[in-house]
Amino acid sequence: MSDSLLGLDEPPQPQRGEAYRVLARKYRPQTFSALIGQDAMVTTLGNAIRRDRLAHAFLLTGVRGVGKTSTARLIAKALNCIGPDGQGGPTIDPCGVCEPCRAIAEGRHIDVIEMDAASHTGVDDVREIIEASRYAAVSARYKIYIIDEVHMLSKNAFNALLKTLEEPPGHVKFLFATTEVNKVPVTVLSRCQRFDLRRIPAELLAEHFAKVCEAEQVEAEPEALALVARAAEGSARDGLSILDQAIAHAGLEGEGVKAEAVRQMLGLSDRGANRALFGTLVEGQAQQALAGLRAQYDLGVDPLAVLRALLETVHGVTLVKLGTHRLSGQSTEEREAMEGWASRLSFPALHRLWQLLLRGHDEVAKAALPIEATEMALLRVIHAAQLPDPGDLAKQILSGSIAVPSGAPTGVAAAPTAPAPATVQETGPVLPTNLTELAEHLEEHRRLQLAMFVRDYMRPVRFEGSEIDFGAARPLPQDFVRELGGALKDSTGVHWKISLVDGATAMTLREEQAARQAAEREAVLASPIVAAAIAAFPDAELIGWTKTGSDG
Repeated sequence: MSDSLLGLDEPPQPQRGEAYRVLARKYRPQTFSALIGQDAMVTTLGNAIRRDRLAHAFLLTGVRGVGKTSTARLIAKALNCIGPDGQGGPTIDPCGVCEPCRAIAEGRHIDVIEMDAASHTGVDDVREIIEASRYAAVSARYKIYIIDEVHMLSKNAFNALLKTLEEPPGHVKFLFATTEVNKVPVTVLSRCQRFDLRRIPAELLAEHFAKVCEAEQVEAEPEALALVARAAEGSARDGLSILDQAIAHAGLEGEGVKAEAVRQMLGLSDRGANRALFGTLVEGQAQQALAGLRAQYDLGVDPLAVLRALLETVHGVTLVKLGTHRLSGQSTEEREAMEGWASRLSFPALHRLWQLLLRGHDEVAKAALPIEATEMALLRVIHAAQLPDPGDLAKQILSGSIAVPSGAPTGVAAAPTAPAPATVQETGPVLPTNLTELAEHLEEHRRLQLAMFVRDYMRPVRFEGSEIDFGAARPLPQDFVRELGGALKDSTGVHWKISLVDGATAMTLREEQAARQAAEREAVLASPIVAAAIAAFPDAELIGWTKTGSDG
């Protein structure tokens, strides 16, 4: 048999290189000093270790990617580090070179047990922990149990853990991590020392990503890193995943990570185009605004991303008007444009603009035709730009520059003949002015039970603007006032002051309706034709009627 058939003459195969590790794993913090944005927690832990005041259970909570599991592993290192010489004790600065530190970092230490509660939810899984915790650590100072997403444990599993958690053996420490601390029973929370890991500020994330790019020998524009940091929403892991994608997106030409490429990759609207679109909204230019929106849509930008960018612009202008610090990733041109808008737009106008765009965002998120819904939302904003400001109108009426037409009710003025200034203005929501309108308003917003209580039980005392005083014809539910106020705030955007008072004598809407029907019945009975019929037929009853005129 020839060598070729046996494969002996095949060329040597290249050795397989080390598998690529994503940035989120490669740059996982290995020391507390590398844990960004959590200085308060690190200080507390350091003081506890130095004073030998270590809790037996720690609960780490926070949004995804802020370092909960990494922190748990660092705590395990800190408690079990023995130093390079093997003589050290617990320290906030683990050496990273001793056998316990290296074994924990590599996930192979026999006394540091990690468990994912999402796949081990039952009481049997917890029972194994309870049984094993009775035995001393094999080689470490402490036996440590790290339970990730602990809120996923079942109720029975939590109950089984309580006794051991309250009085664990001295050699055992529990480290819990969760993104939904509200789902952890209070009985467990009360037995743990809790640390709330904060969202990492975008500025710190951008600095961290710059160091990562330097270590990876990748060029990156500061604006690109700022975009990545903002998209990460306070999560280091999310940001590193996006940065990994951006580096791959940059290709092999050595161009580096560009802001425009990151913007396209994330589906973000171009900031220059967004500023131009915002300017057309402020100026009330409908055709230009719709053309600008369609131009971004044709480039593949999601309509929701356009509205989010406009909301961010309104927020940024408001901050500039308040004189706060510069936002991350903001160019000089953008800053100058925002300063210009801040000098022209009042706070009421900005608040109104925010409400209109936020309402449009919610509508577009549920719309069957997103781009069309976005166009209608922008047209609504532009329509608001053409309306006069109520506050300015009131001042002009008081000063006499606008005349109130004869015969008009008090407080009602004709619209000014001069064209309205092209700026976004505050118009205010239309509020109910009496109980009838209040009940109809609640019915329109599907709050039928509240509308029934308004019609049947509320006796009006005072109804002025967003303030209501009323009496009750019958006992109302304890939380009626709170629910009514919350429903009205949700539907009108205005805070309502609602008070239940004593001594109200006015009729409820239901009583008014009954009185009105009784009066109409009496009027019908008093009419000559019906009176003659009843006189001729004494046993006759009036069981229904249709009112056709003033005399019934």
